[in-house]
Amino acid sequence: MDCASDDEKISIISLFTDKRKGMIVSEMSSDELVDMLGQLGEDDKNAIITNMNVEDAQEVKELLTYGPETAGGIMATEFLAIKETYTVNETIDYLRQMTPGSETPYYIYVVDDKGFLKGVVPLREIISSDPMTMIKDIMIEKIICVPVDMDQEEVAKVFDKYGFMAVPVVDHRGTILGIVTLDDVMEVMKEEYTEDMFRLAGLDETEKLSGSVSDAIKSRLPWLLVNLVTAILAAATVSLFEDTISQIVALAIFMPIVAGMGGNAGTQTLTLIIRGIAIGELSYENQKDILRKETLIGLLNGLALGIIVGVLGYFWVGSFAFGFVIGLAMFLNLVVATISGYYVPVILKKANIDPALASAVFVTTVTDVLGFFFFLGLATLMISFLI
Repeated sequence: MDCASDDEKISIISLFTDKRKGMIVSEMSSDELVDMLGQLGEDDKNAIITNMNVEDAQEVKELLTYGPETAGGIMATEFLAIKETYTVNETIDYLRQMTPGSETPYYIYVVDDKGFLKGVVPLREIISSDPMTMIKDIMIEKIICVPVDMDQEEVAKVFDKYGFMAVPVVDHRGTILGIVTLDDVMEVMKEEYTEDMFRLAGLDETEKLSGSVSDAIKSRLPWLLVNLVTAILAAATVSLFEDTISQIVALAIFMPIVAGMGGNAGTQTLTLIIRGIAIGELSYENQKDILRKETLIGLLNGLALGIIVGVLGYFWVGSFAFGFVIGLAMFLNLVVATISGYYVPVILKKANIDPALASAVFVTTVTDVLGFFFFLGLATLMISFLI
């Protein structure tokens, strides 16, 4: 059932008796089983665990104590571990018995008598070594492992950095508890990217196309209300310059251009910074260089688009002053949009707020309000040249 979703697994298992359910889940890998049980209510969960054998049931109960978004919550307990005192020949005999039940046979972990992780031996090293060689003589001692309480996103970064097929999970004493495999991390990354994409759009990541209307309303309406507030704020900014707009109607035509282009520029930087935060590309060491780069991009893009829209404004209205006003407003708004696209997610991250959840609203507000303010404010200052 590896290819089925948790909901599909639950639907299939529900067709069987409690005793049969226990037999089925006993054949599932521990991480797959825990993920599925996490979707069930307490009664249904306990009913399945009760019908498992004592050893498997105890293992599952322990796994359920870990946070679902931690290394412990996504790890599997089916891994290969051997004593450092084994010979290669003894290890091969052991592998013949244990490999079918292992989550992955690529890495064989080496432990001492107390279960502390001492190293790792790649399978190819065992195959190519002399049968009487001691495992401690061919194992890799400097091993990358993750603590059981590490956030799953941080675990994904470890895989991304080192390119492993599996990584061991240890407790605070260094005892190996399980392994996280590449397929589990791929699922984590898929979930995180989906969550970020939904949050950027102001949606609950649990909403589905097949969901109910009421669930969709609960997911979407709150953020639409927030957007309404920001739209009212932008409208209030425009209302401050009603007299100017009434005297120069062409301003109303070009206002959406300035605000819209600022929003697009801000979103470009925002998306890049959120991704950098998510995958660890943006760090304390390089953040000043990134800011300088994005500011330069904002200046150059603002200059290019400012000149283009300024020339357009000149030919549209037939006024050099009008072209200057809209060109300068475009330049200023793109610079501010780029800088806000950088600072908003960084500040939210420092405030322990998910940048993907609220950044877009703040950046859009900044670009709309300041875009209108720059354009109409400059027009008000130069109204004697525009009339």
